[in-house]
Amino acid sequence: MKTSVRFPEVIPVFDLPRFADRDQAGRRLGAALRRYAREPSLIVLALPRGGVPVGARIAEALNAPLDVCIVRKLGVPGYEELAMGAIASGGARVLNTEMIEQLGYPPDLVDSIIEREEAEVRRRESTYRGNRPFPDLTGRTVIVVDDGAATGASMRAAVAALRQLRARKIVVALPVASREAVRLLSAAADDCVCLFEPEPFYGVGAWYTDFSQLSDAEVRALIADSERSEGSGTDLAHVRHKP
Repeated sequence: MKTSVRFPEVIPVFDLPRFADRDQAGRRLGAALRRYAREPSLIVLALPRGGVPVGARIAEALNAPLDVCIVRKLGVPGYEELAMGAIASGGARVLNTEMIEQLGYPPDLVDSIIEREEAEVRRRESTYRGNRPFPDLTGRTVIVVDDGAATGASMRAAVAALRQLRARKIVVALPVASREAVRLLSAAADDCVCLFEPEPFYGVGAWYTDFSQLSDAEVRALIADSERSEGSGTDLAHVRHKP
């Protein structure tokens, strides 16, 4: 009688996944970022939606305010996956002028794309932040957070945009990312803290047991909870986080 041999599925030697959920990932990342707890005017900016629960736990660990940073790439018409720039919260704008010139796009076309994406940034900011203005980042240390990075494109756009807002120091914080993304982000930011750089990468969701999508209401609740927590802190902490 013949017996069939079944080869096991090829998986990495490390246990998969590494994080139960974004909350746990944020707590671990907050511990890894403790050296920034005494930075003057520290603020945590999270990329919605997945970065917000991670950022909430970091803000809690460092006694820092939490806010959101909306990033929108400026897609090339007909080839939206190709970006000719990006815009972000606070009015920051990054343009790949060389690409725009090569494509031969007139200024009015570029302006129309920017206006469309700026309207989307405002819509999303209103959804998550309400009437509160984007915080002044001048001279501040900013920890910008997401739940992971495959290519790092969105995070690199965020870093480039935040540079324009005169932040003193920009720290990228990620629970998991590809090695290439960490390399690129380490070059773009002042510091890049990543807990786990698996190879092969598979995708961000592969490293979470629970990687369910968040609703806008859940994001708003996390930000509101962070505001209440910061408001109940000591006077010293409150003064430290003023811009």
